[in-house]
Amino acid sequence: MSVPLDQRAFRDAIGMFATGVSVIVTQVGSEVHAMTANAVSSVSLDPMLVLFCAAKKAKLARNLHEVKEFSINFLRSDQYALSTYFAGRWQDAVPPPYRLVAFEGALRLEGCLAALACETGRIIDGGDHWVTIGRVVALHQGIPPHKPLLFYGGRYRDIDFSDSRPAPDLSDVVDEPAHVFYGE
Repeated sequence: MSVPLDQRAFRDAIGMFATGVSVIVTQVGSEVHAMTANAVSSVSLDPMLVLFCAAKKAKLARNLHEVKEFSINFLRSDQYALSTYFAGRWQDAVPPPYRLVAFEGALRLEGCLAALACETGRIIDGGDHWVTIGRVVALHQGIPPHKPLLFYGGRYRDIDFSDSRPAPDLSDVVDEPAHVFYGE
């Protein structure tokens, strides 16, 4: 079913793509900045590159061009309060408990599911967002159970581990396969 092309319809459609939830943490001078992001992606294995997108109106974006290091912290299913807090939507007077710890030149959220320490590579204009590409310099994996916080359809979700199927291992593919389809 085709729907009119507008920002709300676009948000609803892209919201059908389930994502993990992360918190980007950086420090500029003595100020620590953090924001929730689900626009995060791996870019390359060699070199190891990742990206995140920050709205140009976000507080973190004001100093983004001065950022030298940052961390991407993947949240656990029980850390939805941190996602809400770092998204600037926290309603309580007292923030949820969290702690930042040193992590290879950056800071990371203690207790996160996993984290990547990155050096800023490029910042690209992406419409109303900045696309930041970083080179991964360190990895952290939290303790089990590894249950990620998911975002789908505008809501936080949990993953159901009861049913799974293996995905293809493409780590040793020399030439990526191309599938060409002809006709209707």
